[in-house]
Amino acid sequence: MRSPERAAPVQARRPFAEAGLVAAVLVALLWGQEIADELVFGGRLDRFGIVPRHLDTLSHILSAPFLHASFMHLIGNTLPLAVLAFLNALRGAGRFVVATLVIVVVGGLLVWLFARSGNHLGASELVFGYFGLLLASAWHERRPGDILAALAALVLYGGALWGALPSSPYISWESHLFGFIAGVIAARLLRTDRTRKLV
Repeated sequence: MRSPERAAPVQARRPFAEAGLVAAVLVALLWGQEIADELVFGGRLDRFGIVPRHLDTLSHILSAPFLHASFMHLIGNTLPLAVLAFLNALRGAGRFVVATLVIVVVGGLLVWLFARSGNHLGASELVFGYFGLLLASAWHERRPGDILAALAALVLYGGALWGALPSSPYISWESHLFGFIAGVIAARLLRTDRTRKLV
């Protein structure tokens, strides 16, 4: 029988192990998809990106954040996605999955409604969504762990927030902006009952 003294460190490590697994699975899925797209489908899966205000691409809000135009596009998103996904998944895999769904649906719908014409795709919607989720969760929850996670995100990627403003015509800043907004919305929807009584 495991003693309480030995069980405590194991329990303390569990959220980190679970969050690491969640982030690794997400990154592996994105890389597996892009490898299959390049080697098997010849890049044809990119047509499942979002073309704003085209009804036949409305359902693509569910696929666009998981597609990339090239391996270089995916490489640019991989590290920030892994780090921010890990920090968010520390609150639990279930919460992370629900938050991801909110970011994908709300962010994608806003892109479909308001973005420039063109094919919008890429995990940067998720990257900025997870960023917004971390910052807004720290504001709503006021827990030390949430505040530390938000500070870590700001130190590592705070400069990336400029990417939510119009810049290069080849970058979907709309996906950045609306992903961030969707992350903020997800944080408010998922805040705890304790916090709802205080705010």
